Amino acid sequence: MQAKTPEQSRTVMTDLVLPSETNPLNNLFGGELLARMDRAASIAARRHSRRIVVTASVNHVAFNRAIPLGSVVTVEAKVSRAFKTSMEVYIDVWIEDRESGDRAKANEAIYTFVAVDETGRPIPVPEVSPETELEKERFIAALRRKQLSLLLAGKIKPSQASELKALFD
Repeated sequence: MQAKTPEQSRTVMTDLVLPSETNPLNNLFGGELLARMDRAASIAARRHSRRIVVTASVNHVAFNRAIPLGSVVTVEAKVSRAFKTSMEVYIDVWIEDRESGDRAKANEAIYTFVAVDETGRPIPVPEVSPETELEKERFIAALRRKQLSLLLAGKIKPSQASELKALFD
């Protein structure tokens, strides 16, 4: 299986925030943003694996900035690292200034997807070959995040979390 770059999985979804998608403060509901991120991330994971994918976990979400009614929102997703059957997808959320058109980062998230066959069994996925400095940073950090998740779930022992140990040595 040939490795793929994060750019090959890049998915960009742009949409407008409508009144039915906002809370009493006229900002986009967090759940609506989570759904948009999940859709973009699933497309990125599918582009990387060329398989059916399922959301395994939402590892991190940062709602750093409210997204007001009428905003143009762009969700960008790329596979940051692949493991045996799973893929970490990093998602950046941008909003456009209505008048200038300038973009500002509003939120980010990290989701994990697993590729499955038609019976729902996990299947191998291609490796990721990062190219840009940001892609390389996210690729390296993905292994630390995976080890931390496995450690907290009791699936590995602290002595097996080599990338986490290296942070403290």
